[in-house]
Amino acid sequence: MKALHMNADLTDVCHNFQIHGSLLESAPYGNGHINDTLAAAFSQSGTRVRYIFQRINHRIFKNPEALMENILRVTNEARARLEAAGVPDISRRALCVVLATDGRPFYRDKEGGYWRCYPFIEGARTYDIIQNTNQAYEAARAFGEFQNLVAGLEGPRLHETIPDFHNTRRRFERLREVVAADPKGRLASVTAEWDFIRGRESLVDILLDLQAAGKIPERVTHNDTKLNNVMIDDSTETGICVVDLDTVMPGLALYDFGDMVRTATSPAAEDETDLSKVRMQMPMFQALVRGYLSTAGGFLNAVEKNHLAFSGKLIALEIGIRFLTDHLEGDVYFKTHRPNHNLDRCRTQLALVKSIEEQEEAMNAFVREATK
Repeated sequence: MKALHMNADLTDVCHNFQIHGSLLESAPYGNGHINDTLAAAFSQSGTRVRYIFQRINHRIFKNPEALMENILRVTNEARARLEAAGVPDISRRALCVVLATDGRPFYRDKEGGYWRCYPFIEGARTYDIIQNTNQAYEAARAFGEFQNLVAGLEGPRLHETIPDFHNTRRRFERLREVVAADPKGRLASVTAEWDFIRGRESLVDILLDLQAAGKIPERVTHNDTKLNNVMIDDSTETGICVVDLDTVMPGLALYDFGDMVRTATSPAAEDETDLSKVRMQMPMFQALVRGYLSTAGGFLNAVEKNHLAFSGKLIALEIGIRFLTDHLEGDVYFKTHRPNHNLDRCRTQLALVKSIEEQEEAMNAFVREATK
């Protein structure tokens, strides 16, 4: 990343995008762990205008060109829908892909790196930690609005940027294979976690079976619905724009809502070692449901609505499976910063599953009341 801080290098990148004006300054931006991100300011007729530049991590996203095709299609669709509805301030309500000088939605540099560019959304920011029920409501409302804006996307099916990303059956089978092999000799210390997951194997097929039966449809989904992927307006404190569209692809709406439940309802950190702090907070869940249904309620079918509470349990279980798999394989996928880091992460997910199970009846009752 060091070379990317040099204006000379970024200037070369900038010259290959359809941006006028001269580069004033640039600096790393945000705390993302996948792509290299910089904010750059330009002088345009005496006005200071900022842009976001990102170098796509093509070790994780194997086909950056397909990824950018997805992003261009969904952002164009979202902007067209907002414009048709007469929504003001569209430049702050949906991302806009700045095209390269050759007309493509990316620029490939001399080292083979893939770059993209968006106008900077001023007067708004993201939050890494959810602070109150209003933020939960606004995040869910924004993600629901995003799904609604792209629900009618025409043309060919979007590319799967990460195939089988939420295929819970395949995630479970992969864990079973790793348990059988026990490549790092760690299985003996995780029998309780494996027993917990194995005892809930039937859960992994529920949404997949409903989809196969035609009871819930495939939709365009975000697939990374954390609070920090929604821009919150500084003045109104409303969610105005969904960002980080790398994982936008075909999926189930319930995957998106389930990940909101997983990431927004517990006050504990994802790697918390004191499991007594891990709990599903009902007020946060209720805020998510209200916010999501306010924008997605019009297109969700009854079966999808009936599985909103279940989706949180399923996605927490899925992520727990992924953390345990990585722990047993020797920590080859997720970055770790201490011994047993992935195991700690797994345990927080399983504790959240248990907390949801203890409150699932009340959660379902709230959803039924909210969807009347």
